[in-house]
Amino acid sequence: MQRTVFNTPVIRHFFVFISWIAFKITRWKIEGSPPEDPKYVLIGAPHTSNWDFPLTLGTAFLTHLDFYWLGKHTLFKGPFGPVMRYLGGLAIDRSKSGNMVQSTINAFNHCDRLTVAIAPEGSRTSVKEWKKGFYHIAYGASVPISRAFLDYDRKVAGFGPAFFPTGDIEKDIKEIRDFYKGIKGRHANG
Repeated sequence: MQRTVFNTPVIRHFFVFISWIAFKITRWKIEGSPPEDPKYVLIGAPHTSNWDFPLTLGTAFLTHLDFYWLGKHTLFKGPFGPVMRYLGGLAIDRSKSGNMVQSTINAFNHCDRLTVAIAPEGSRTSVKEWKKGFYHIAYGASVPISRAFLDYDRKVAGFGPAFFPTGDIEKDIKEIRDFYKGIKGRHANG
């Protein structure tokens, strides 16, 4: 996989320090820690604000999480493209019918360690149904799903227990979503 800010020693230490200062000033805290599993899909919800991105990066630096994230392809256009890739971003063009699920499963099968973060809502706007790509990736690669959150009411970023998909997608998605009840995004979302 590509070199990112999370696995560049000197730069990573600088951003750990900056994140520590930012969390102290804003009084955000972290609950839990990323799983110790070498491979997993990390989902983050609710996703309601552009502020989710810097908070997620700060949480990653402070918990020593080395991860890649899937984002819409428009984030990678122009001069910010290389920056987004260096921050662990992988572009997804939802207007084209590529096989993102299978290519991500293949990446899991070819790596000894890999964490891929996905916002299951697929958007910052209100949605009734989550996109299920994250589930298909985890199930297809036989890796757990780690549940991460940003609770703006309590000013807490955190990690919940890992979930192992069973193949019963409707039942599993309901159980995964139930974990997020009571967690408030920056803006109201569905």
